[in-house]
Amino acid sequence: MTTMSSSSPDPAPVSATGADALPDSADTAGTLSPLARRGLLPSLAITSLVLFATYAGLISVLLPNQVTNIDPAHKVANLAIVTTTSFVFTLFAQPIVGAFSDRTRSRMGRRAPWMVIGTAVAAVFLIGLGSLQSILWITVFWVVIQVALNAMQGPLSAITPDRFPRSRRGAASAMVGIGTMAGSTIGVIVAGVLAANVGLAYSAFGIVVLLVTLGFVLFNRDYSSTGIELPPFRWKAFFAGFWINPRKHPDFAWAFAARFLFILGYFVAFSYQLFILTDYIGMSLKQANAQIGVISVASLVTTVVSVSLAGWLSDKLGRRKVFIYLASVLMVVGLAMPLLMPTITGMLLMSAINGFGFGLYMACDTALMTEVLPGGGVSAAKDLGILNVATNIPQALSPAIAALLIGVLGGYPALFVFAMVCVAVAALVLIPIKSVR
Repeated sequence: MTTMSSSSPDPAPVSATGADALPDSADTAGTLSPLARRGLLPSLAITSLVLFATYAGLISVLLPNQVTNIDPAHKVANLAIVTTTSFVFTLFAQPIVGAFSDRTRSRMGRRAPWMVIGTAVAAVFLIGLGSLQSILWITVFWVVIQVALNAMQGPLSAITPDRFPRSRRGAASAMVGIGTMAGSTIGVIVAGVLAANVGLAYSAFGIVVLLVTLGFVLFNRDYSSTGIELPPFRWKAFFAGFWINPRKHPDFAWAFAARFLFILGYFVAFSYQLFILTDYIGMSLKQANAQIGVISVASLVTTVVSVSLAGWLSDKLGRRKVFIYLASVLMVVGLAMPLLMPTITGMLLMSAINGFGFGLYMACDTALMTEVLPGGGVSAAKDLGILNVATNIPQALSPAIAALLIGVLGGYPALFVFAMVCVAVAALVLIPIKSVR
């Protein structure tokens, strides 16, 4: 990618060592990329918002509507087939792209080329997805779209350790959290409004995410990476780098496990919101498409409040884990609401309480993750990509797990109980982490 160019400044040549060359507590922000300047925080929030609006709108509304229109009788199984197949192909997309991103040489820096290429490919396939009438071809297109969006998300997540020192990562994490949750809400609302024309909706999401990514790259230019010295590329060392020894880096391993469980608990219910409203609450598809936006607004309001407070307090107190403990307690309470009240009121209460809890989690999770990276973040994109596998796996598996719980193990009540157990155990898994308070 050395042919790409921009007017970004050239730092002095440096040597990027392996992850084990520095202690995990090292802070490498500003070494290979410029430190954060005014405008980067809102840019991160906006880009995260649009990316996760695309994820949420597609996964929660448009894809379920499309498979329902093709074969209503087998909608749950077909949705599980599409999303589980994409999981197989996207499992390691972020760490692999992240590893190549860490080594990329371009005038645009290490992250921008992958972000632009990823969203461009996703936009092209999203434009074509809406016209498909076969589960097979929907699956093929969905796999490409997921891989492409993950190729953008991995390098984007590395912006925080690249450009923010540890003392400011709570604020950065909060802005990403606000963007993520606001995007998840807005995406569902927009998708619900446009659900009658899935082709138009898919195209709109694809074009917007591409334009916003281009804007982020242009307005937050990176250093040129052409002067960075790295050892010669070797395939054996490349693949060996994806194994991070849990004995040598136990905090990294515990953080991976905690994120996996927390995200699984959240998304196993979130990804089936539409079907919960139709099959558990008893609404028509038209009513559910309208109400899912109302539910999302309830979540958005509480999320923005909790993310804003927790990010600031987390940096001020220098503490991350206590906020995640509180988030788990709140989400257990929230997930119990539909069990106690299988009505739209129960769903609204769940959404509002879960929104506050998940906001606390998002405000501190990214900061915590950047602080347990091996070597202080020298190979941040690859290492965060590995941690993001703990996001991708549960997101991808949640429809299949939900289908199993609904169809075999007791229906939607079993779904909520399973989610409650996951988020509760996630908090316990954080306790052994020593390097972060």
